[in-house]
Amino acid sequence: MHNRPAIAIAGSLNMDLVVSMERMPKQGETVKGEQFHTVPGGKGANQALACARLGADAALIGAVGDDAFGSMMKQQMSTNNVRTDAIATIQDAPTGIATIMHAANDNSIVIVEGANGICTPAWTERHADIIRQAQVLLVQLEIPLESVRTAMQIARDSGVLTVLNPAPYVELPDDMLQLADYITPNESEFESLTGAVYGTEEELEEGMRQWGKEGPTLIVTRGGNGVSFLKDERLHTIKAPQVEVVDTTGAGDCFNGAFSVAIASGLDLEEAVAFGIKAASLSVTKFGAQAGMPTWEEVDAG
Repeated sequence: MHNRPAIAIAGSLNMDLVVSMERMPKQGETVKGEQFHTVPGGKGANQALACARLGADAALIGAVGDDAFGSMMKQQMSTNNVRTDAIATIQDAPTGIATIMHAANDNSIVIVEGANGICTPAWTERHADIIRQAQVLLVQLEIPLESVRTAMQIARDSGVLTVLNPAPYVELPDDMLQLADYITPNESEFESLTGAVYGTEEELEEGMRQWGKEGPTLIVTRGGNGVSFLKDERLHTIKAPQVEVVDTTGAGDCFNGAFSVAIASGLDLEEAVAFGIKAASLSVTKFGAQAGMPTWEEVDAG
């Protein structure tokens, strides 16, 4: 990578409270947990850290509470070279948390948005310069929609490319979708976006073709099956390398961060998707969403 691309990320910071157990409890049942970790997370923070680890100049616009988790999250960001001057510290809301129940073949997650819910359009507006100076703005949906829209509008007005990761899924107004240059749903988010179910590759290709006529460039992430996009109107899927999976938390965030860095560095769509997949595959080989984010050198070597 020759120059250091600038990425602005508007999004959430959560402390993930991770409980590991052999299997999920049934309704009303108590099971013995094996381990408990507090792991810095939140889609915004994960994606910002992924960008910074890959050598980008990453700045995160977001909010934490005035509490221990908030200062831990800010510390985690600055230790990993994410710019924190646009992270608000909110007095009367706790830092967002996600409680993650982690069993051998199953995850279930409860999110309390806390300060993320108070990351306002006005706060985003106040940091418009961070967006204007970036090559790419990366957004997801764990902060209020109006704040995401504000960030996207600033980017559009300034000629900055926007990558919209529509997760966790909420219905998005059409005019907001149009502000994105790239949209990166996973398979279930894409089915929610289109209101259809795709049983075969042919159906997926047709669905992507129909949907992609209007809006942003569509990139569908498919877990272990890789990532699909349209190339000359045909479905093109780049497979994920086979790796020893330890923890898939944050793999999608890693893909989005790496894809954004690649696009900002001037790679074309196919190269950027391939780079994103390599990065995401490396990220699942370590425990914890942020600990597993690879460097540019590691992705290159992989």
